Amino acid sequence: MRVSLPRRRTHDKVHCDGPAVQVAGLAKSFNGTTAIREATFDAERGSMVALLGPSGGGKTTTLRLMAGFEVPDAGTITIDGHAVASPGLFVPPERRRVGMVFQDYALFPHLTVRKNVAFGVPRGPDRDRAVKEALELVGMSAEAERMPDQLSGGQQQRVALARALAPKPSVVLLDEPFSNLDANLRRHVRGHIRQILRDADTTAVFVTHDQDEAFSIADKLCVMLDNKLEQAGRPADVYLYPASLGVARFLGVANIFPGECSGGYVRCELGVLPVGNDDAPKGLAIVCVRPETVRLHPEAGSSVEAVVTSVEFRGTSKAVNLRLRSGRPVRCVMGVHIPAVVGETVKVGVNSFVAAFPPPQAHSAMQTVAA
Repeated sequence: MRVSLPRRRTHDKVHCDGPAVQVAGLAKSFNGTTAIREATFDAERGSMVALLGPSGGGKTTTLRLMAGFEVPDAGTITIDGHAVASPGLFVPPERRRVGMVFQDYALFPHLTVRKNVAFGVPRGPDRDRAVKEALELVGMSAEAERMPDQLSGGQQQRVALARALAPKPSVVLLDEPFSNLDANLRRHVRGHIRQILRDADTTAVFVTHDQDEAFSIADKLCVMLDNKLEQAGRPADVYLYPASLGVARFLGVANIFPGECSGGYVRCELGVLPVGNDDAPKGLAIVCVRPETVRLHPEAGSSVEAVVTSVEFRGTSKAVNLRLRSGRPVRCVMGVHIPAVVGETVKVGVNSFVAAFPPPQAHSAMQTVAA
């Protein structure tokens, strides 16, 4: 059943209590293959939410369900307090007040920048003003009469964003928005895009597989693994307090050890370490130690001996690979000034808390590591 929302003037901002976007129990399959199962998260007004995960994990499907390009099998989607998808209800894309920025930008090659931006704005007395404001917002007013093939990749992206913002949407959805840009330009542009969205006071949900990208610009991180939303929260919290070993390992290199938890600490091969996650098991556990928390030559605290097996210089830091007495490898990341010579025996400690998980989950992960 298709239901249309009441028409609103395109320049009016809609303000409702609660999050700008709410997704609950969202599920979708294609020809019997699960694309996403029971995804639940929300996006606060004016915030940026990143859907982060490997390819094929359900990120883009979730975005397309929010945009109205696909019909969910289960779950609800609410935008600005209005349900746009739920059992028995489906509001078409053009009535959702959603702006979309596609991975390839999808600009019309035969239209000027101005006409591309105007394409999604309904005809009326406010149309020219909306286009002018959108172009000013993204800094593309001077290029208004140019054609898309006369623009750089970064400029094309800003035009695509202006087109999405011109109708004054409640939320902007961006699918891998920086993947077509080279590394140096990507770092510059993503900060610019974040500021544009902030200035527009617009809620945004974007898909990415780049962890640095998600950490640097997102207010909320939704980690999607194996077609399931594993964890949602502030980027720092998700990194420091992962909900599962899968999340911990996906968000960066992790040193994995067997251990035993008791009283907020875990005993493992690196010593007795404080545990950061509240849901740590009691008794046998698997321990995740971040490389940046491993320190050589610690001045205080417990330490163990290890042999330096290799050193990788990275300019602003260096990665050092170690081998413990048991033969287990350990990786650490540290400042370039800290001495580490291949073949030498050093003292190794941990200067922060660690994450601990139940052993069945850990056993599966350890098998993967061994493989």
